Amino acid sequence: MRLRRDPRATDYLAQDERVVQDPTQYKGKWHEVFGNNNPIHVEFGCGKGGFITELARRNPDINYIAAERAETVVYKACKKANREETPENLRFLFEDVANCMDIFEAGEIERLYLNFSDPWPKKRYAKRRLTYRDFLKKYAVILGETGEIHFKTDNKGLFASSIEEFSIEGWLMKNVTLDLHNSDMEDNIMTEYEKKFSEMGFTINRLEAVPPRKVCK
Repeated sequence: MRLRRDPRATDYLAQDERVVQDPTQYKGKWHEVFGNNNPIHVEFGCGKGGFITELARRNPDINYIAAERAETVVYKACKKANREETPENLRFLFEDVANCMDIFEAGEIERLYLNFSDPWPKKRYAKRRLTYRDFLKKYAVILGETGEIHFKTDNKGLFASSIEEFSIEGWLMKNVTLDLHNSDMEDNIMTEYEKKFSEMGFTINRLEAVPPRKVCK
């Protein structure tokens, strides 16, 4: 079900200090935005912002960026962050993931989060999945020497196709689980979707993936 556009979103995002306008101008210079040289973690597709907001609160020595292409979704996530007085180590982008190499310099990001991305189940739309090989090639560039992806989804089809894509691109996968909430992983922060799907009885799939250049070292 498509989210109805909120007419208040445009003005709010234009005035909110957490929203970075024209992020391409900060490519390679994100330390200027945060005023420090702390590691940068990015979530592509932030939903309502609960996950990234809690991360920012728990980890003040890490800078977080939440990117989302749906204006109303960014608006709601920003409102949540402001309402909960989240620390200043969180910024939002109203941007498409496809533009990530125009926004981030090679090696500028330490970690990427992909949480409950649109599964695009029909085969003809496979290239739109955020774990498709064309996206993985871009992620491999912007991730730093110790960078990795943390990926969660309730969709078994998307999880299976993602594993195949990571394999094709030579990524190393670790901490793979088909039932996150019954695994031994500690300190898992649930997204709004995760809570909803778990309550409906769905198991959560999760993995971490490291780009191929790190496997060879």
